[in-house]
Amino acid sequence: MTKTLRQLMNVSQIGEGARTVVLAHGIGTDQTAWYDLAERLAPRFRVVLFDWIGCGRSDLSAYDPLRYGTLHAFADDLLSLLDELGVEQADYVGHSLSGIVGCLAAAVEPERFGRLVLLGASPRYLDDGDYAGGFTQEGLDGLYAAMGADFQAWVAGFAPLAMQNPDRPHLAHGFARTLGAMRPDIALGMLRTAFQSDARDALPRIASPTLVLQARDDIAVPQAVGRYLARHIRNGEYREIDAAGHFAHIAAPDIVAAAVVGFLG
Repeated sequence: MTKTLRQLMNVSQIGEGARTVVLAHGIGTDQTAWYDLAERLAPRFRVVLFDWIGCGRSDLSAYDPLRYGTLHAFADDLLSLLDELGVEQADYVGHSLSGIVGCLAAAVEPERFGRLVLLGASPRYLDDGDYAGGFTQEGLDGLYAAMGADFQAWVAGFAPLAMQNPDRPHLAHGFARTLGAMRPDIALGMLRTAFQSDARDALPRIASPTLVLQARDDIAVPQAVGRYLARHIRNGEYREIDAAGHFAHIAAPDIVAAAVVGFLG
């Protein structure tokens, strides 16, 4: 029996509101990263959570490295999932890779999205002329090599850098567990897809009111990139939040929840 996308992506839903909010996680985490926010939204919204193919409790056999070599494949999955769930329009909250996946989907079907919240998202990680994405190709090649040489050692070193908040080491330990649980080839493939992508051309086609949330000391996304993102989306709003690291929704859930709830209305 062929599995539905809902089954492949381990979809769960809470809340029974008239409006739907989709919470989409980044690389190295899964839908559990959103549980705190989901509980806060559930009294007013229908909240949809899922695991991207290759992550969490998704069906790993459905991961095709060639297909998922582009972020457009993830955007196609998102739009197909909304079709399958009967969601005509949704608000969308995406972290990291998922923020840009939401942008690509909203550029294709603008009427499908009400409001967008992009947390720690980057349309391009590589420096390009006057655009400072934060990474060079040489630096990324070194990262890929380290992942391929000893994935678990790389995870142990990367997790605290990405999470920040050294006074709360359990946060980095938690991220290391979910990242380290990924199949190494899938983790490397997804990270390479994200880091080599360039979605800047899609930004002007986004019509939805969009909130760009940016934390400080984000190893993956400089604050200048967050400002660029908001500036190139016609209804974009940039907001720096009092949180550190690439996983502000985990390290500072109250602050992120207040921003998201206030924006969604």
